[in-house]
Amino acid sequence: MPTRASRSRRDMYLSLFFFFSFLLTLTALVEAAGRGVNNNNNNKNGGLGASFIFGDSLVDAGNNNYLPTLSRANMKPNGIDFKASGGNPTGRFTNGRTIGDIIGEELGSANYAIPFLAPNATGKALLAGVNYASGGGGIMNATGRIFVNRLGMDVQVDFFNTTRKQFDDLLGKEKAKGYISKKSIFSITIGANDFLNNYLFPLLSVGTRLTQTPDNFIDDMIDHLRDQLTRLYELDARKFVIGNVGPIGCIPYQKTINQLNENECVDLANKLANQYNIRLKSLLEDLNKKLPGAMFVHANVYDLVMELITNYDKYGFKTATKACCGNGGQFAGIIPCGPTSSMCEERDKYVFWDPYHPSEAANVIIAKQLLYGDVKVISPVNLSKLRDM
Repeated sequence: MPTRASRSRRDMYLSLFFFFSFLLTLTALVEAAGRGVNNNNNNKNGGLGASFIFGDSLVDAGNNNYLPTLSRANMKPNGIDFKASGGNPTGRFTNGRTIGDIIGEELGSANYAIPFLAPNATGKALLAGVNYASGGGGIMNATGRIFVNRLGMDVQVDFFNTTRKQFDDLLGKEKAKGYISKKSIFSITIGANDFLNNYLFPLLSVGTRLTQTPDNFIDDMIDHLRDQLTRLYELDARKFVIGNVGPIGCIPYQKTINQLNENECVDLANKLANQYNIRLKSLLEDLNKKLPGAMFVHANVYDLVMELITNYDKYGFKTATKACCGNGGQFAGIIPCGPTSSMCEERDKYVFWDPYHPSEAANVIIAKQLLYGDVKVISPVNLSKLRDM
């Protein structure tokens, strides 16, 4: 009969076995998600070089899986429509592909940009691109501290510096510089958390709002972003696309906590987003003049998303108010999507997947506009033209 000590050792070994089995499964899913593009697109430059993706949970492809953080999406039913993983969660905060995934596919990328923190983010796997985005991250370093851990934009640029050295080792310095500056696109989707989980966040933001006016706070955001984009330029980035902040006052979370009606949005949140967006456009125009050889493209995400919210039925959606997956309040807008959440049956009929993030169906519409749209939504050129420049 086994002794108490032998049973204890057995239980310990079993625990270790299941723990390492979980890690191996998670790694396999991330690897599959990184590989999963079956792409037949061709273009005169032979396809996109690398796609380097920076930002927050709108484009996080799994970096937060490897952080001790409260901001995670590596649980079902997230990823239920992500074909590359067989419908298993990969850390993407949506039911399928992110905007970054879709754009990479359309531009001819061989694989999805691999999360920087993934164990397999080494060697030739880097050549299709790297994703540095992190749920909860922002332009400002203090943004998202409610989640305990996240990668802010400063840290993401630091990580690209590491990747830049790896490209020199892989391709040689001269070839690496050309590959990065002429064939690769740098996508930045960030800023919403600086308002939602910093300046506007209850309790945490009291000190900031007492000492900084909205204009002062936005000044700081723009100054930090200028420095971050300039650092990327100094590391040979030349083709940039930067998304402005969407109508954050209209997401299910904001509508729910502010007890709004279906057709209402939080005025202050949208006003702050618009103030920042005006300043962002001026910043990008200034950088286009001052940084030789660079192209900074402005993506008008605010108007694209507002169009979907206002005229959702025109695009085949049933609602632009309620989250498909979530709990709490009339719009399922308080508790993020997870195993205990209620989930809608027609996922492609909802603009929002969860209290914060668009569904894959919405992401496809937004991505196609950024790829092929006119100067009202993306300027001075769209992304299909940026690739070929």
